[in-house]
Amino acid sequence: MTIMATKFTPEVLLSAPRRSAAVPNSTGTLALFTVSQYSFESHSKTYAIKVLDLKTRQSTQLYDDSAYTEPTWVSESKFVFLKNEDSTTTLMVADATKPGSDPEEISTFNGSVSNLKAKDIGNGTIAFACTGPATSSGELLDPAYEKKSRSSAKVYTGLFVRHWDSYVSKYKTGLFYGALKQDGTSYKLQDPGLVNALAGTKLECPVPPFGDASDFDISKTGLVFVSKDPELDPALWTKTDLYYVPLRTFTESQPPTPQIVQTGRLQGYAGTPVFSHSGAQVVFKRMRARQYESDKWRLLLIPDIGDLSNVQEFYRTEDGEGGWDQRPEGIAWSNDDSTLYVTAEYHGRQVLYTLPASPLKARALPEPLTQDGAVGEFHVLSTSDDRLLVTSTSLVDNSSYSIVDPRSKDTALVSSSSKEGKTFGLSKRQVDEFWFKGAGDYKVHALVMKPSDFDPEKKYPLAFLIHGGPQGAWGQSWSTRWNPAVFAEQGYVAVMPNPTGSTGYGQALTDGIAKDWGGRPYNDLVNCLEHIADHIPYIDTDNAVALGASYGGYMINWIQGHPLGRKFKALVCHDGIFSTMSNWSTEELFFPAHDMGGVLWENREGYARWDPAAFVGNWATPQLIIHSELDYRLPISEGIAAFNALQTRGVPSRFLTFPDENHWVLKHENSLVWHKEVIGWINKYTGLDTTGLSDDVEEMNIN
Repeated sequence: MTIMATKFTPEVLLSAPRRSAAVPNSTGTLALFTVSQYSFESHSKTYAIKVLDLKTRQSTQLYDDSAYTEPTWVSESKFVFLKNEDSTTTLMVADATKPGSDPEEISTFNGSVSNLKAKDIGNGTIAFACTGPATSSGELLDPAYEKKSRSSAKVYTGLFVRHWDSYVSKYKTGLFYGALKQDGTSYKLQDPGLVNALAGTKLECPVPPFGDASDFDISKTGLVFVSKDPELDPALWTKTDLYYVPLRTFTESQPPTPQIVQTGRLQGYAGTPVFSHSGAQVVFKRMRARQYESDKWRLLLIPDIGDLSNVQEFYRTEDGEGGWDQRPEGIAWSNDDSTLYVTAEYHGRQVLYTLPASPLKARALPEPLTQDGAVGEFHVLSTSDDRLLVTSTSLVDNSSYSIVDPRSKDTALVSSSSKEGKTFGLSKRQVDEFWFKGAGDYKVHALVMKPSDFDPEKKYPLAFLIHGGPQGAWGQSWSTRWNPAVFAEQGYVAVMPNPTGSTGYGQALTDGIAKDWGGRPYNDLVNCLEHIADHIPYIDTDNAVALGASYGGYMINWIQGHPLGRKFKALVCHDGIFSTMSNWSTEELFFPAHDMGGVLWENREGYARWDPAAFVGNWATPQLIIHSELDYRLPISEGIAAFNALQTRGVPSRFLTFPDENHWVLKHENSLVWHKEVIGWINKYTGLDTTGLSDDVEEMNIN
């Protein structure tokens, strides 16, 4: 029997189980995944490693120790994982067919390691790689021997000073490799233990701040990884190169010097290198521009890892734009290495595609295998079965595991964490979409989320949600931070437009926002609201609120100073820019350098043109400001300045801050407060119920 929530509230959203991707074993019979869940009753979180029987569709808990992380298959039934303690990390091994049995220790490392990958390279050897902070000599950093300073001072002579939510350390992250051999029922780490493939170089992997295990791969021929160009200022340039380290045993005590892979005119970010099953080929992706984080990814092939001079581009065109106007993300090979599977955004979906594994054979564009939702991780089901085990989400389902057949394109649901939304009281019937005329000769797409008790004969207040990025998009995917269903279940119709700057609609629309932040995107939003008023009778545009985060927060501040701002009863700005003239207080300087058309001192007019602070004299709509102390992407002074302006002008306003959160509010208790403040604020001005919302956090008021 499915137990349904009586109402999809912030508490239900935040306390729902959160599952990782499911990863199948070599025979496609079992899949490992992790799940965590927070309780607002006990104010604590539970965590477990589980195994899913792909035939019976039943899952079994293996361990519930929160120190056990990153389960990784090494055989049909055995898996390794990391046990994280204060200053050490232990590599463990366990049997997925023996729930609750005591795992065995393989080796303990004096330091913190993560991003575990393992692969059987033959001869009874399991090669593995992981990452961790390294000393200047290339050894794994042992916190116990780190010299403690009597001062908290930090001195910098180069960038970054701080990145995302922390001040940059003097220690770089190393990429370590090692080898395991079976020793009875366990495995033994082979001498010399962990070896840093980056020792003696200036390279770092993964690429901070969001790099992970997808930044490298291993095979019987060695190791490939991506790293920022150490000769360029990392704050000003995105250039990231692919490197190859040839290894045969993964016990080499002196790693060969990493060999760079040259890609000609493509000089931007590189990412997601994936070895073919044979280890002879590598597919990866790269951008062209080296100061633009949202350039289009190009798919590339090294057909012979022994010849790094031969790099082939899929869908290459003479004008350099590329014949496939989408951005490949995840990548996997078929068992016989003849086919590739990739994901890419398309019209608010994250679609899984298939294409030949050679640019010489990929004449037709990639063929879609899925239609709706957002595909996340995916894996070939087994060594003898080219079906795919796919992890995905949607606007009503927070986690589903399915098996997709690339030949028939059939999809079979194996497991849904929310019973396809039923446990939340949500259904696909609530999801809709429409297209409207943009500010130029193009159409713009918007997604819609209706209340679960939607009646087309009634009128509903509008929650107008503006996405961040700005080169991003609303999609048919789940979120625990900005979830449209939370607004819909309060009684709103949530509309999520993807205006100029959005991804998934061709690179021209994405690029169109550069040097035009408050131009085309703003006019697209004006057109969207007009389209809703003229064509969607069940939405009451006279009772509307607008909310946005990051660039969406910037747009809220821009709207506040322009005529569109008077169309809304209330506004919510999360981590938005108050003044583009202070953009150089951010950390990734390549971003304003690209989007504003150069550096501040050479193009001051370009920054000033789209400055919300220049229009503060028009601010009049009640506004909630949210900004947190650890947001170094857009420092908290931006939020305080906006609140100062609102208060000085006498505009009803409220300021919410979290000293321990960054650009995102991630901690469960903080997120609950965030949701209550946001919903309480907009409900107050639209006349919807505020019971149990912002009133609950009044005791947190300072004045």
